[in-house]
Amino acid sequence: MSKSLLLLIFLSFCVGTGVWLFFLYAVKKGNFDDVEGPKYRMLDDDTENPKTKEKHP
Repeated sequence: MSKSLLLLIFLSFCVGTGVWLFFLYAVKKGNFDDVEGPKYRMLDDDTENPKTKEKHP
């Protein structure tokens, strides 16, 4: 193998490792947290399902 091919393989490995470390850092800092979920969860009904309530005779 030529030296340039080995250099390109090494550089691509370094770039891939850097991207992976940056991704892990972003996940740890909370950049991928769900920001849309809370506004939809507040619209959910917290009452029980009407089918599970006691039926009156």
